Amino acid sequence: MNDLDLFSDPYGDPYEEGQPQEPPSRRDQRRARKRQKRRRRSGRAAFLFALAFIVAVFGTAGVFGVAILDNRLHPPDYSGSGTGNVTVQVKDGASGAVIAATLQEHRVVKSTRAFVKVYNAETRASSIQPGFYQMRLQMSSKAAMALLLDPKSRAGNQISIPEGKRAIEVFQLLSKKTGIPVRDFQAVAKNTGGLGLPSYAGGNLEGFLYPGRYDLDPNGSARKIVQQMIDAFNKEASSSDLEGKAKEAGLSPLKVLTLASLAQAEGGKPSDLPKISRVIYNRVKAGMALQFDTTVLYALNKRTLDVRNRDLQVDSPYNTYKHKGLPPGPICNPGPDAIEAALSPASGDWLYFVATDPTHKVTKFASTDAERQKLEQEFREWQKKHPNG
Repeated sequence: MNDLDLFSDPYGDPYEEGQPQEPPSRRDQRRARKRQKRRRRSGRAAFLFALAFIVAVFGTAGVFGVAILDNRLHPPDYSGSGTGNVTVQVKDGASGAVIAATLQEHRVVKSTRAFVKVYNAETRASSIQPGFYQMRLQMSSKAAMALLLDPKSRAGNQISIPEGKRAIEVFQLLSKKTGIPVRDFQAVAKNTGGLGLPSYAGGNLEGFLYPGRYDLDPNGSARKIVQQMIDAFNKEASSSDLEGKAKEAGLSPLKVLTLASLAQAEGGKPSDLPKISRVIYNRVKAGMALQFDTTVLYALNKRTLDVRNRDLQVDSPYNTYKHKGLPPGPICNPGPDAIEAALSPASGDWLYFVATDPTHKVTKFASTDAERQKLEQEFREWQKKHPNG
């Protein structure tokens, strides 16, 4: 036996100091085996619990995932053609998503996704026109789309306001279209606070009722409609930088609009506007009275080509026969071409212009008084042929 054999013990620690220990009894061995079994059972239970937890978590996520997928493929939607009535506005340039949000806000459709899905599948969707539509509550998205594509569901309150109309004439057009009395619009004109008029308007509507096409709310008031037109003016003035360009031209924004309104009232064709604007600049610079019949007729609230000497005697700051320079404000509501002409007049030395043939909107220009007199004669000849002109 070698030295290593002296410490060889199958039950003891060969490196433990001291005397070798006796082997465990059978009872101790049974207890050890039981403890090992309990540890194995506990480990197996923990593993099964963890496995069950993972299955539960991922199983629930799967259920939710399926629900979310189903919601996207089949978004919430009403069925049928709906009930009741509600007026909805589709604004110019509105996308399918914007239209959907508007319809959901008014409780026409149940979800934006349902309508957008129908919108994207409809080849005629891009033909939906801006305006007000008579819709129903709780409609299916397909039924809502069908109404938007049906011209009969569109409220018939579209109107085009021509350039050069005076405020009172605009009120008359609006009254005829909506049935709202003219006096209601006139009441708004007397109380313009809160309408958003620029400060340089001085509280006056003339010149700020922007001409163009409007979709009028069938349930709108006179004040709301006027507000809509002022909003259109403000939008155009902002996008064209009216105030900045007026400053560059050495004019106030109000003078630009006043000058534009004169050119608009006097001009027969858009191509005439820059020339008429130049005549105004030249006459003001020369210290000459403008002597425009249109300003006198504005003071008289008349429309006629037959202006008499007695008309020229009207006592008004708008009488440009009596008062030099520009009148105190616009005499009509000018359009973008007239405003541009006021800011960028044509080059020329003209001091006069005459509408020699109003029937065909012919206007001629002159630099001398002798030339003007010849043009005046042409106009008299036209008057003879058109006594009721």
